[in-house]
Amino acid sequence: MNGFLHRVFYNRSGSSAAEFALVLPLLLIFLIGIIDVGRLLWTWNQAEKAAQMGVRFAVVTNPVPSGLSTFSFVGTGGLTQGDAIPISAYGTMTCTSSGTTVTVSCSCNSGSCPWGTAAASGTTSPFGRIADQMNLFFPQLTPSNISVIYKPSGLGYAGDPNGADVAPIVTVEVRNLTFAPTLLQLFGGQIAMPSFSSALTLEDSRGLASN
Repeated sequence: MNGFLHRVFYNRSGSSAAEFALVLPLLLIFLIGIIDVGRLLWTWNQAEKAAQMGVRFAVVTNPVPSGLSTFSFVGTGGLTQGDAIPISAYGTMTCTSSGTTVTVSCSCNSGSCPWGTAAASGTTSPFGRIADQMNLFFPQLTPSNISVIYKPSGLGYAGDPNGADVAPIVTVEVRNLTFAPTLLQLFGGQIAMPSFSSALTLEDSRGLASN
């Protein structure tokens, strides 16, 4: 018996297999980690590009708040025809959608928004068209991941006959995203991603499509 144990203990014929078995889990974790980093960077880039293309679409098509493009600031805060509209004339408005359907609501976060908070809902609404444009670059986005924000810029003239009186700064934000690394999926874990946004000044704000 002692001789048998001695031979087993000093037998080195399976050492390579034993070493491989010890190293394999670490190697797999390393390889999966590299893949996850690549997936994270890809998702990050998709979100950034979706925000950029979303705001480019938003500034040249119909605004999400229905009254923004037609409201006249003549008489608001003492403004007369042709007066430059100051930043203090209106506040910041945020438009979001709830659930997986395009159910849009707008709220005035600061100051007053004299054009009102009315906004159309549905896939053919301005918000829905922005979401469709962003989905071309980030298919996993849902309407609830998107917010469209209108901030005062100090640009515009009361009673402008050629379009909207004001040209607010439009920000399209991608929010509430999570990333699920392969290793954490075994435990149902996810990583919260930051918000991604892009901003441009409102342009002609008319129409349903952008080239």
